[in-house]
Amino acid sequence: MKLLSAMVGGLAGAVAVTLIHEVVKRVESEAPRMDLLGMETLSKVLRHADQPVPGRDDLFKATLAGDLISNAAYYSFAVASNRKIWTGGTLLGLAAGIGAVVLPKYLGLNPAYSNKTAKTQIITTSLYLAGGIIASAVAKKLEKKR
Repeated sequence: MKLLSAMVGGLAGAVAVTLIHEVVKRVESEAPRMDLLGMETLSKVLRHADQPVPGRDDLFKATLAGDLISNAAYYSFAVASNRKIWTGGTLLGLAAGIGAVVLPKYLGLNPAYSNKTAKTQIITTSLYLAGGIIASAVAKKLEKKR
C-alpha cells in the first residue's frame, strides 16, 4: 500500500465518521455525542495543563479538528499494510468503536456520551466501524488505479 493511498483512505474514513455522526446526532435522540465527549476530554486536558479552556464554539472547532486529524492518522494506519486492507480497516474500526464505548468510564469521562443505551452503544461502534470500512474501500480503490 502506498503511503498516499493509505493517507487519503484514512482521511476519507475520518471525514465519514464525522459527517455521519453530525447527521445522526441531529435525527436520533439516542445517538452518541462524541463531540461532547471530545470537548470534555480537551477541557480536562487543558485544565490539567493549567491552560485556559476556550469558549464552547472554539472548543467545538478545536475538538472537531483534533478528531479529524487523529481519526485520519488512525484509519491511515489501519489500511497501510500491503495485504489484508479490508481486514485491517474493519478490525481497527471495530476496535475504535468498542474503545469509544468502553474507555470513557475508565478515563474519568462521562460514559453516557457513547454508552447511554444499547442503541447508543451500537451506533457508536457502527460509526467507527464504518470509518474503517470506508478507509479500506477508498485506499483499495486508489491502489487499483495505479
